[in-house]
Amino acid sequence: MTDESANDIADLSFEAALEELESIVAKLEAGEAPLDESIALYARGDKLRAQCEARLKAAQARIDKLQIDADGKPVGTEPLDPD
Repeated sequence: MTDESANDIADLSFEAALEELESIVAKLEAGEAPLDESIALYARGDKLRAQCEARLKAAQARIDKLQIDADGKPVGTEPLDPD
C-alpha cells in the first residue's frame, strides 16, 4: 500500500471507512475479483479495519474521561480535543 493510500484512509470519517470496508468484504465474499485484486482489496480492508478500530478506541477514551457526580451532572471533564 502506498503512503498516499494510507493518507487517504486516515482522512476518511469512521462512517466512510466502515462503508468502504463493508463493500470490500461483500466483494471478497462474492468472489468477484481476480486473485491479485483480491489481495489488494484484502490489504486495503485490513487498513480500513485498523482505522475504524483506532477511531472507536479514541471515542471510548473520550467517553471514559467524563465523570458523573451523584446528581448525574458531569464533573471532572476534560476537553475532547485538548490541542
